[in-house]
Parts: sequence; C-alpha cells; structure tokens
Amino acid sequence: MTSETGPAAARTGAGPLDGYLVVDLSRALAGPHAGMMLGDLGARVIKVENPGSGDDTRGWGPPFVGPEEDRQSTYFLSCNRNKESIALDLKSDDGQGVLRDLLRRADVVVENFRPGVLDRLGFSTEAMHELNPRLVILSITGFGHDGPEATRSGYDQIVQGEAGLMSLTGPGPEDPQRVGVPIADLLSGMYGAYGALAALLERDRTGRGQVVRTSLLAAIIGVHAFQGTRTTIAGEVPQAQGNHHPSIAPYGLFSCRGGRVQISVGSEKLWATFAAAFGLDPTANEFATNSARVTNRDALIREIEDAFSAFEAEPLLARLNVAGIPAGKVRSLDEVYAWEQVHSQGLLVDVDHATLGKISLPGPPLRFFDADRETTNTGHAAPPLLDGDGGRIREWLAAPENNGGGNGDGGAGR
Repeated sequence: MTSETGPAAARTGAGPLDGYLVVDLSRALAGPHAGMMLGDLGARVIKVENPGSGDDTRGWGPPFVGPEEDRQSTYFLSCNRNKESIALDLKSDDGQGVLRDLLRRADVVVENFRPGVLDRLGFSTEAMHELNPRLVILSITGFGHDGPEATRSGYDQIVQGEAGLMSLTGPGPEDPQRVGVPIADLLSGMYGAYGALAALLERDRTGRGQVVRTSLLAAIIGVHAFQGTRTTIAGEVPQAQGNHHPSIAPYGLFSCRGGRVQISVGSEKLWATFAAAFGLDPTANEFATNSARVTNRDALIREIEDAFSAFEAEPLLARLNVAGIPAGKVRSLDEVYAWEQVHSQGLLVDVDHATLGKISLPGPPLRFFDADRETTNTGHAAPPLLDGDGGRIREWLAAPENNGGGNGDGGAGR
C-alpha cells in the first residue's frame, strides 16, 4: 500500500482513502482544494509543481510569513496541507518520465489545465489510460471542456459574475458583490473531489477508471438552488437584496441598540412564538403568512428593529435563545478561530511546517465514527516546500519493490 511504501514523513495517519495515491497536477485553488480534500481523507497526495516558481499561489500575497529568505504565502498554505511536492519540468524528458511513473501507480490524477494543454504535452486522456487503465482523471476548467467558450480562462471572480452569483449578492441590484472567498474555485474543487470518489467506487465494479469533469461555471450553477428554479420555472429574475432572505421573512440581519443580530424565522409556529416574545401581532393581515411577510418585508423590518431597539446585542441574543428563535451574531474571523465550538469540532489543526514551525490551519470539515468511537484522522501534514519531497519520491519510484506495478491497482499493491 502507499502508506507502507511512501516516505514516512508524508504519512498523516489513517483515513478512508488510506492506501490510495493522488497525483495533483493542478495549481491555484480549484484543483488544489480537491487534492487537499482527498489528502484529508487519508490519500497520499503528490503535488507536481513547476521548477523554480512552483504553484502560482506561492507568489500570491501579501500576507507572506516566515524568514525573509524563504517567505511563505498564506494563500498557498490554505489549500495544500497533507501533500508532498515534487518539481518537474513537464516539457523535459526527465519530467515526463517521472510523471509517467507516477501515473502508472496512481489512483487519481487532478488537473486544471486549459483544454488541450495536457494533450500537447503528451498526456491526453487516452495516453494516461494507456499507462494506467484504472486511473481516475479529475479535470476542472473554468467554463467547461467543450462548447463555444471552452477555451476561456476561468478565474473565480469572473465566473462569479458570468454565472449570475454576483447579481444575487450585495445590498441591491445596482451594486453587485463578489462572495468574500473564491467560492467558484472552492465549490468546483468540492464537486470534483466527490466526483472522483464516485468514480473510484465504480472502478471497483468495472475495473476501469473514468474521466470526471467539472468547471467553475458548473459549480456555481449547481448551487443556484431555489434562485435557479425561481428563474427557470416561475420566470422571475432574482436580484440582490442585501442581508434578507428573498423567500422567507423575517430571516436576515437586524439592527438593535448598538449592534446587529441575525434571526431565522422559518415557520409559522416560530413566527407566532417570535411575535409573542417581542409584542408583535402575528395575525395582522400584512404579517399573517410568510407570503404576506415577504411582500411587506420593509414594514416588517421596521417593526422588528423598533422592538429590538430596546436591547443590546448580547441580551437580545439571550432573549431570542430563551424563546427558541434561531439567532446569531456576525463574527470576525479572529473571533471564529477563538470560538470553543470551532475547536470542539476539530476545525483548527496544528501542524509543523518545515520553515515556519508550528502553525494553525483551518481544519477539514468531515468527522468519521465507528459506532460510538471517533475514527477521524487527526494527524495532518503541513503544506510542503517546493520540491521538498522530490528526492524521496524519486527514490520511492526507483525502489525495486515498486517497479512491478503499472496496473493502476492503487499504485502500491492494494
């Protein structure tokens, strides 16, 4: 298994994908996020980078941290834990030879090149499957692999706009806003990872690996949810309307004395409870049903904020909690990472970085249990230095016990 033959320094503990090998050819965020998710699940992930410069995100900043002679991008650190790094020039004979050796042993390869780039390098889908018929190929593009705009470069904010998300986000239709994280990249990586897992399951039945394709465009449209059917079925064109839900009221961010709180009143029963707790008439015609409250949202907001004006945020949240109304505050990220609930869920992990020492990273969002026993992998490896594992990976590939593979059977005798 990979866990037995790979370099000991790369092991991060067991997980559902322990023994699987992932070759990550991707850069920036979408593909690296998918690779990191697979690494979080226990797969051995070998990241292939350009010599000298490495992944583009190694240069994205500030902020940079660490010693002046070896500054590290916090952007790169966010999406490359649980990986090894090898630098390969894929236009050279040596680089192509090492990549072929890796692909023969791999279970999954992740790539987010523009369509046609890997073909020109000699690593078309057909060529990779000739090397390894069991290889699952995860390919992520900006706008899709075919169609009239397949060759467009896909950058997150551009796709957020093109796929309609920015038209739904912001204070109003005249001020479209991007989501505060690269959500198109992140979602396409998540969709890609779960597609790769499905292809691995099917491989158990068929013996062959599939190609899994997704795109930033597909990922955003995949989460249009009720806003999508509002358009395709009801014929309405949704617009941004700030921090209030377009189909449920009251549901959003409300001002109180010296602050703001969020409430989510998602049923008529909750509405009756909420109204009673704050002296509102739940049967008033303009507020009697959710549909009426949505139609008369501005008047509803005024009445609620008038009632909330007697309370500061913390006492108000306490009162809402006693009444059983879903409510919360808007936390800054430093408050989030200091929150005990976040720590209790394993959402902050400490790792030892080669040059930075002990650092904390946002942790993986999944936990695993066998009956009442938690089996979640809690040992994680820091994001790698550029080519920091190159020598060990080459030694592993050259070891006699690893030269008999090539059947795509997990890359290491699984």
